[in-house]
Amino acid sequence: MKMLIKLKGILDFDIEDITQKHKKQSSWKRVAMIKTNCEMDRYYAWFLNKRFNLELNKNIRGSHITIISDKLDKNVFENAKQIFNGKEIEFYLDLEPRANTNGHWWLRAYSPTAESIREAMGLTREPYFAFHMTIGLANSKNIDHSNYILRQCQRFELITNEKRSKLDEQEIIEFNT
Repeated sequence: MKMLIKLKGILDFDIEDITQKHKKQSSWKRVAMIKTNCEMDRYYAWFLNKRFNLELNKNIRGSHITIISDKLDKNVFENAKQIFNGKEIEFYLDLEPRANTNGHWWLRAYSPTAESIREAMGLTREPYFAFHMTIGLANSKNIDHSNYILRQCQRFELITNEKRSKLDEQEIIEFNT
């Protein structure tokens, strides 16, 4: 049985377009996220750096979980914003880091409340990229090292390829911040 920690964050439907990609997509793409103050992403990035000498680029939006990053009717989004923006929401983090060969490192996240919000807005309960908290991204200078670390972690089963378990199949530890 996997262990998750239970945390809380604040829903934010007023995400600033700070990247060129977001500015280009802002006419049709709606974004909302759970903002946290836990800095779990920084802890895991520090851990990966200390243990494996793997330096990751910091998240430009800080510690968060994106719950909406979809093409969505503006009125539907604005109605949801009126209801949910600024509300506290619970979520759960898997303690095992994940990575891919593109240099992205993350923690799996779960939030039944966020799934319900998505569903109420006419979206699927789970987004295309499942809920997660990004730890960081290896840049072009250290992508080969990132992939080496990923392969070694998989080899010694520090990171597994097991499928995402259901929330109720995992042990949950409450974490007060």
